[in-house]
Amino acid sequence: MAWDFSTEPEFQEKLDWIAAFVKEHVEPVDLAFDSHTVYDKTHPVHEEVIRPLQKMVQDQGLWACHLGPDLGGLGFGQLKLGLINEILGRSTWAPSTFGCQAPDTGNAEIIAHYGTDEQKAKYLKPLLDGEIVSCFSMTEPQGGADPGVFTCRAEQDGDEWVINGEKWFSSNLKYSAFAIVMAVTDPNVSIYQGASMFLVPTDTPGINIVRNTGIGGEEPDEGSHAYVRYENVRVPAENVLGGPGQAFVIAQTRLGGGRIHHAMRTIGMCQKAIDMMCERALSRHTQGSPLASKQMVQEYVADSWIELHQFRLMVLHAAWLIDQVGGHKARKEIAACKVATAKILKDIVFRAMHVHGSLGVSNEMPLIGMWTMAPVMGIADGPTEVHKITVARQVLKGYKPYEGLWPTAHLPERVAAAKARFAHVVDHNLANHNL
Repeated sequence: MAWDFSTEPEFQEKLDWIAAFVKEHVEPVDLAFDSHTVYDKTHPVHEEVIRPLQKMVQDQGLWACHLGPDLGGLGFGQLKLGLINEILGRSTWAPSTFGCQAPDTGNAEIIAHYGTDEQKAKYLKPLLDGEIVSCFSMTEPQGGADPGVFTCRAEQDGDEWVINGEKWFSSNLKYSAFAIVMAVTDPNVSIYQGASMFLVPTDTPGINIVRNTGIGGEEPDEGSHAYVRYENVRVPAENVLGGPGQAFVIAQTRLGGGRIHHAMRTIGMCQKAIDMMCERALSRHTQGSPLASKQMVQEYVADSWIELHQFRLMVLHAAWLIDQVGGHKARKEIAACKVATAKILKDIVFRAMHVHGSLGVSNEMPLIGMWTMAPVMGIADGPTEVHKITVARQVLKGYKPYEGLWPTAHLPERVAAAKARFAHVVDHNLANHNL
C-alpha cells in the first residue's frame, strides 16, 4: 500500500530553488511591467530580462517541465507539476519564465499531437522555445459556454477551407503568431461531431479584430481579449487539426490539463493573500492591540488556512490520479477542482483585502487585481455550473435507484431486519429485563 505525503529530498531542493528564484528574480518583473507585456514578444523586456532568466531555469533542468522528453521536457507528472505551479502562481511572469504559460502549453500539446511536420517546425518549436505566443479561439458572442449555438462556419473550397464568423474573448490574439480556431464544418450533425479545429496563422487575410476587450478596470481597447471577425479566412486543407469533426476530442484533451493547472496556480495566489493578511494582522494595531488578537481576524486566518489546505490536498490528489489513470478517468476530480478554484480565491482574497481596510481596496496593494481573477476562474475553460454538472453526473454513476416503495435507509424496514438478524440476543435481553 502506497500512502505518502512526503516529497523526495532531491525534488524538494528543486522546489526550494524555484521558490527563491521566483521571489528574487521574477516577482520584481511583475512590479515593473504590466501583465499584457507577458504576451508581447516584441517588447524589449523579453530579450533583455526574461531570456536570461529562462536560461537560468533551463540550466536547472526546469524548463517546460510539462512536456515529455520527446518534446524537450522532463515529462514531469501532474503531481510534480502541481508542486511547481503552486509556486509559479505567485507571479504573473513566472509561467512564461518557466516555459509553461497558458494558453501556449495546451496549444503546443495540440500541435504536437495533430500537427504536420511542417507545422511543428514552423510553430511548435518557437512556441516551446518561448519565442512566440498563440491563441485559442473558441467561444462566440452569442454562444459563451454553449457550443450548440456556435455559428462560425468553415466550408471546403477545393484544397482550402474558408472560415467565416465571429469569436469572442480570443485572448492574446493581437500578440499571437497563430490561433487555433473552432468552426462548424457540418451543420447537419451534432456540434460534437460537426465541429473542427483549424490552425490559422494570424497574418492570414480576413482576420479582423473588432476590439480588444479588457478585464474590468482596464482602459477601453487596451485589453487583450479579442472580439474577432473571421471574414473569408482561407487555410490549406492540412490545417484541419486531427481531421474534420474532431474539435471536441481535441478540446477536451487540451482543456482538462488547463483546468487543473489553473487550480494549481491558484494555490500560490491564495497563499500570497494569506501571507499579506497575516503580516497585516500582526502589524496593525487598533483599540489598543494588534489585529491578530481580535477573534474575528483570527477566524479569517483560521478559515483561510483550513480552506486552502483542503483545496491543496484536493488538487494534489487530482494531479496524482491523473498520473495514475489518465485525465479522462479523472474528470470528476478535475471538475471538482475547477469548481472550488473560483470560490476559494474569492473568499481568501476578500478576507485579506478586508483586513487591510481602505489600503486593501486601493491601487497601492495587489489585492483588488487578485480578487478580479476569481470570477475569471469561474468562467475560464468552462463555467462553474458546467463543472458541477460533470461532478454530479460522475458521482451519480456510482449509485442506482432503490426498488420498492421505501428508500434503503428507511428505518422501519432496517430495524426489523436488524432485530431479526440478532433475534437471539434481543430475546435474551428482553428476558433478563423482565426478570
